[in-house]
Amino acid sequence: MSDAVVSFMKDFLAGGIAAAISKTAVAPIERVKLLLQRKCPAVHRDCSYGLVRNAKGHVRRHWGDSFTHSSVQHASKQITAEMQYKGIIDCVVRIPKEQGFVSFWRGNLANVIRYFPTQALNFAFKDKYKKIFLGGVDQKTQFWRYFAGNLASGGAAGATSLCFVYPLDFARTRLAADIGKGPAEREFTGLGNCIAKIFKTDGLKGLYLGFNVSVQGIIIYRAAYFGCFDTAKGMLPDPKNTHIIISWMIAQTVTAAAGLVSYPFDTVRRRMMMQSGRKGADIMYKGTIDCWRKILKDEGSRAFFKGAWSNVIRGMGGAFVLVLYDEIKKFSY
Repeated sequence: MSDAVVSFMKDFLAGGIAAAISKTAVAPIERVKLLLQRKCPAVHRDCSYGLVRNAKGHVRRHWGDSFTHSSVQHASKQITAEMQYKGIIDCVVRIPKEQGFVSFWRGNLANVIRYFPTQALNFAFKDKYKKIFLGGVDQKTQFWRYFAGNLASGGAAGATSLCFVYPLDFARTRLAADIGKGPAEREFTGLGNCIAKIFKTDGLKGLYLGFNVSVQGIIIYRAAYFGCFDTAKGMLPDPKNTHIIISWMIAQTVTAAAGLVSYPFDTVRRRMMMQSGRKGADIMYKGTIDCWRKILKDEGSRAFFKGAWSNVIRGMGGAFVLVLYDEIKKFSY
């Protein structure tokens, strides 16, 4: 086995292991962020589905039905006030009461399955792209070219890996956004059921709904995420022997900044994802541009940042990934 293949596999495993550990740790915050992010207060309804109560008082959801505007409003009136999340704390307190404590990790298996290859491919491709964009560049005498090269390699790595794992990201979003307590009240029973159900109604394109804006957002996020981190560490006296606390502080700052800059793109893509499986009048957005326009018009610019604070907290996991990846590599080389 060639040295290049061995190096690639080490990057793949180091990145994947670090990602799996960190995503499981911050899964509760991740789910809170997704639940807050999908709300559409302008029409007072949930972005993912219509909820109604049956004769026994159990919540069930309309799947594949075409709602007129009036029927959506009617379904909305049947949602009790306590079902609307008022913020991060309200969401954190109510999830275990209404859905059980384990529900904090709903969609986490899909997230780990998705994130292992995603993060592993990100790190592996990033180093390959760095050779392309940074070959022959002196970081001390060509700082801006070095910085731009790191941005380009990070963005290209993120966009490349997204092409392979987007359906898993899509499924993870739909599973995490499902608020039903028992199997009868839930929209999907699991990862396989989610993918199969969407594929049956919308085909392969349904699993890639929101892909265009996702690519735009991931390029911006990964460019800042990898570009700023690598550049900052490269400016240190001894980058390879940087104390783990210093590395974490740099990673935390970079992750928070990258997350906020790209957050509006993430909000739009989540809204687009929630449309798969809808038909007729129940389709809220005609496309990505229409989604941007309607959110801004109906909900205001602040709507693009719903759940942003929980995303910053969740970003601690992203910072941990960067640090843990570097530490794992120290033992593997």
